[in-house]
Amino acid sequence: MKIKVKNMKYEDVLALPKEKIYKPLRQHFVFRTLLRVLSMVDLFATRFECNKIGMEKLGKDEPCLVLMNHSSFIDLKIASTILYPRPFNIVCTSDGFVGKKWLMRLLGCIPTKKFVMDTRLVRDMIYAIKELKSSVLMYPEAGYSFDGTATTLPDSIGRCLKMLGVPVVMIRTYGAFARDPLYNGLRLRKVKVTADMEYVLSAQDVAEKTPEELNAIIQRCFDFDNFRWQQENNVRVSEPFRAEGLNRVLYKCPHCMAEGSMSGKGTKLICQNCGKQYELTEYGYMEALEGETEFPHIPDWYKWQRECVKKEIQDNTYLLDVPVDICVLVNTKCIYRVGEGRLFHTADGFHLVGCEGKLDYSQKPIASYSLNSDYFWYEIGDVICIGDGNILYYCFPKDAGDIVAKTRLATEEMFKIAKANRKQSAGRK
Repeated sequence: MKIKVKNMKYEDVLALPKEKIYKPLRQHFVFRTLLRVLSMVDLFATRFECNKIGMEKLGKDEPCLVLMNHSSFIDLKIASTILYPRPFNIVCTSDGFVGKKWLMRLLGCIPTKKFVMDTRLVRDMIYAIKELKSSVLMYPEAGYSFDGTATTLPDSIGRCLKMLGVPVVMIRTYGAFARDPLYNGLRLRKVKVTADMEYVLSAQDVAEKTPEELNAIIQRCFDFDNFRWQQENNVRVSEPFRAEGLNRVLYKCPHCMAEGSMSGKGTKLICQNCGKQYELTEYGYMEALEGETEFPHIPDWYKWQRECVKKEIQDNTYLLDVPVDICVLVNTKCIYRVGEGRLFHTADGFHLVGCEGKLDYSQKPIASYSLNSDYFWYEIGDVICIGDGNILYYCFPKDAGDIVAKTRLATEEMFKIAKANRKQSAGRK
C-alpha cells in the first residue's frame, strides 16, 4: 500500500491553511457490510475461527469499547467480521486518511496522531458512543508489535475507560503475527488464524473501579507472546523466507556485541561482523549453527537489547545521529516531502534540523511514552516519526542500518526515567 507524496518547500507547507475538523460519522450499514465482504477472502484463506467468551452479556444495541491487539493488516478484517452487524467507529492513525479522507470517514474512522497527546480523540470517542450510539474499536498499542509481544500501553487507558463509561470487549488474535510479522516485508505465511472475543468489563465494573485497577486489567489482557504461542501449539511456519528482515528486530549480535551488522536471509540471521549464524526454526526458535545459542526465544533477545539501550542511557553514551529525508503531515491531502536534514536522539530527547536551516524541532523525553516507528512505511522506507498536535515529521534514515527498533526502545526507556524523575521531584515539594 502506498501513500500520496508531494514535494514542497518547508516554509510553504507551514503556510498551508489548517484543515477543518469534523465530528465522526456513524458507520453506514452499506460500508459495514462492504468491510465484511472484502474481509472474507483473507479469512477464508486462514481458516479463521472465533471463540466468543461472555458476549451474551453485551446487549444487541449496547455500545461498547472494543480493544484489540495489533499484529498485522488482517486485524481490521477480523474485527469487521466478528463485530458484524454491530456499528462501530475505528480509531485510526491520521496518515491513513491521506488521499481518502471522506472514504475513511464513511467507514467510521476517527483520526488520531500516534503517541501524541490528543484530547480531541477522547471527545470524538465519547461523541461516537453517546451521540451516534456506536461502539468504538481501538488498538491501544497504537503500533504493530516488533517482537511478537505487546507494545507499551499508555497509562491513560484507565482514565479513558472511566470517561467512556461503557462495557469493554477484548479481541485477541492467534496466528495473525505468525502469518504476517511486520519485519518480514508483508510476505504472507500459511498459518491458521483464530481469535477470542471476550466480554471483559461491564459498565458497572468500569464505574466502580479506579483508573489504576482498570489499567491493571487491561495490561493483563495484553499480556501475550506470539512466538511462545507458536512454540506451545506446534504451529509450523515452513516458508523459506521466514527470517528475512529479522535483523530489523534483532539488530545487535549477542556474541560480538556489534550493532547494525545482522542480516536476515532466508531462514538464517547472520552477523556480518563476527560471522556467527542463527537459524529461525519452523517452530519459532532461534538456534545457533555453531556454538552457544544465547537467546533461543526472540522476545528474550529483544528484551536483552532493551537492557543494553537502558544501560547506554544511564551511562550517558546513547546517541543517534543520522542523515534523514524528511516528510511532514499537516493535513490529509498528502504527505509533503520537504527536503533533507539530520536527526539526533540523546538523553535530552529528539532534535531534528534540516531544510536548509529552516527546520529546527526539539522533543523532550517526557513528551511521549513510545515512538511511532515502522518498517518500510507505505513502501517508502523504515521511518521514525516525531512531532506534536500541529505537525508530524516523518524521518527516513539514509544509510543508517537497522536503527528503528533501537530508537523505539530508547524512547520508551527515556520516558520511564523522565517520568520517575518528575515523580521524585514532585514528592520532594
